[in-house]
Order: sequence, then C-alpha cells, then structure tokens
Amino acid sequence: MPQKYPFLVSVPHGGVDVPEEVSDAVSLDQDAISYFSDPGTRKIFGLSDCVCAYIDTPISRMIVDLNRPPYHLPPKRWDGVVKTMTSTGIPVYKDGHFPEITLIHRLLLRYYFPYHAMLDRLLDGGSIVMAFDCHSMLPVAPGEGRGSGQERPLVCLGNNGDKDGNSRKGTLATCPGEVIRILSDEFKELYPDKGNVALNTPFRGGFISNAHYWHKGIPWVQIELNRSLYEDRRDGGHAELHDNVRKVLSGFWKKVQEKELLE
Repeated sequence: MPQKYPFLVSVPHGGVDVPEEVSDAVSLDQDAISYFSDPGTRKIFGLSDCVCAYIDTPISRMIVDLNRPPYHLPPKRWDGVVKTMTSTGIPVYKDGHFPEITLIHRLLLRYYFPYHAMLDRLLDGGSIVMAFDCHSMLPVAPGEGRGSGQERPLVCLGNNGDKDGNSRKGTLATCPGEVIRILSDEFKELYPDKGNVALNTPFRGGFISNAHYWHKGIPWVQIELNRSLYEDRRDGGHAELHDNVRKVLSGFWKKVQEKELLE
C-alpha cells in the first residue's frame, strides 16, 4: 500500500441525515436538507485511503452544525450550532416545534462534542502535520445580507488571513502564508483562469479550523469547492473532482517536502 500523506481531512457538512430525536419536528423535506448541507462532499473528499486521518458525519448541518461554536444558540444566533432557519430564510422546524434547551443539549452531547473530541484524538496521534476542513459552496451567495448575489470563485482556501494568505493585524492565521499559497498554486493548475482560486474570500475559515489550530498548533486550511464544479453535470462529477483533489494534495505534499515547510 502506498504511504499515506500525513494529513487530517474533516468533512463536517456532508451528511444529510435528520436524527430521530427531531425527525417529526423538522419542516424541511429531504431535498431541502440536502441542498442546505454540503451535498457530495463526503464523496469528493473521501480520502481515507490516502491520508492518515479522515472524519465525517452523516448528520445534516441543518440540525447540528459542527463548524459553529457550541454556545452560538438561538435566539441570538439563528445560524449557529442549532439553526432556526436556512440561509434563505426558510424555517428549519415546524411552528412551535423548535427543540427545547434540554433536547439541544442532548443533540450536542450525541453529535457535536464527539466529533470535536475525535478531531483532538486524531491530531494527538503524532502522524498529522496538516489538517483540512472541507466544504462546498453555492455558486452565488444566498440570502439578502452583505455579499448576497455575488458570484463566488471555483475554489476558496481559508486560513483566517488576508487575500494573499498572510496574517491580518490582530489575528492569528491557521496556516503559514507560504504553505497556503502552495496549495493555491496546485488548484490553479486545474483552474488557471484569473479569479478561479481565491484566498480567504468569501470564507476565511470557520470554527473547526480556528479552534483546533488554537488547541494544537497544527496548521489548518478550510477548503471550499464551488458546487458548479459537479452539480451541473449529468454524472454528478464527484469522481472527477475526487481525483482532482487527490492530485492537488499529491502535488502540494511534494512541494512542501521539497521546501521543508511542514514537519
């Protein structure tokens, strides 16, 4: 068996299942649950055969969002760890059926905290030098807020830095600028047109990459792939995109080894 890359791959939004605890309370049908999750990402980033650590979840982010802080709760946070509505304003739960706080606690204990505990264990294993939190994004920003209606790049890489991958004043980048730029260059080999690959625009990275970098000091990058790369295709495009991601990681690992950037 070929040697595995010393990477951790996390796919927190690829699940489309609704837990039985709230199945009768949810107002969204299965198509909507899938649409507002990251459909296909478990196939695209399913790289357990070539990376040292891989983790995903079958549970939809519309029920428990693993990429949010556990204290981001309604009514103050409608788009937190437990959501009241979708990004387009559709209620997640039937009127009068939003989970009570005791049920929210049970959902977090069963689905949220075990995922993050497993991330910590995988990072503590001693074989990981780089971690990726992997997502998909809609081609156009949804909703009515800031940035809504704007077209998005084909690839967005986030390290909580600026548009060049460097640290912003007063913040901590989750990955060195030189390292994320090498990853960006590998994606640009696949999508060379100007603007196809962006750093920290529109996403700088979420709770997973930031929190676990702060905990462990192992570099993290959040990867966002535009759904237009696969959803517009009759065959789904998952297999080709999966192979492309493998090529990117292979080229990336070769270059960072040559420059002795990750140890």
